[in-house]
Amino acid sequence: MTRKRWIAVAVVAAVAVVAVGAYVAWDQFLQGDEVAPLSLTSPAAAGATAAPAADRTPATTDAATQAPGPGATTTAPAADTAAPAAGADTPDALAGSWTVADGSVVGYRVREQLGGVSALTDAVGRTSDITGTATLAVAGDSVQVTEASFTADVTTLRSDNDRRDGRIRQMGLESATYPKAAFILHAPMQVPAEALSGETVSVDLVGDLTIHGVTKPVYIPAKARLTDGVIEVVGSVTFPFAAFGMTPPSVGDFVKVEPDATLEFLLRLARG
Repeated sequence: MTRKRWIAVAVVAAVAVVAVGAYVAWDQFLQGDEVAPLSLTSPAAAGATAAPAADRTPATTDAATQAPGPGATTTAPAADTAAPAAGADTPDALAGSWTVADGSVVGYRVREQLGGVSALTDAVGRTSDITGTATLAVAGDSVQVTEASFTADVTTLRSDNDRRDGRIRQMGLESATYPKAAFILHAPMQVPAEALSGETVSVDLVGDLTIHGVTKPVYIPAKARLTDGVIEVVGSVTFPFAAFGMTPPSVGDFVKVEPDATLEFLLRLARG
């Protein structure tokens, strides 16, 4: 074989390797299924896990590093329209301790890139390994959440790709080193009166969020509803990886993760 033919064969082989590598990266990392944001469950299916909404919730701001105030914006799911429950609960009936129940979910949402081209869908990982409690107290004719703390085992986060799950144990989230994420409420949360009759209400969660061993004050707008004796709270907050001392878990210059991540959650709380 002549030298020119050898060169031609080598070039073709190199192009084939790059093409195969690009396809594998796209297939393994960037071509995930669309996973809709978490939402409140239907009142008719209050015992089931959350039925996702249809649209992707876009990343909007570095909410994790700012206290609430005029002009502060964060990502929040759209409100669900719910028929009021038959009969309203009284404030006294809601007072006491509530514990994380089955159907609770917490997870992340990020967008990956291949060679500067964004993926068609978000990379989403979730876990139901969550513990915690909230304390409700009567305040006149209304109810306040006076204390709340929740912890998630992030080593159990699962996406649609085992390689991605393995990567975040060592990079980015580094869950092998920092296995827990937590939120602690540090300002009482007023429960709107409409919640007592089963309506969906807006609530503001103000507290400390710990991820990757770093704790930051956060303000998270959320939606809540009382259905069949279960309190549901759904919300999300978007922040730069760097806010919590993390580096996006990219793979060299080939597969990159965009600099913002979204934490999303659906908490279901039952008495006890």
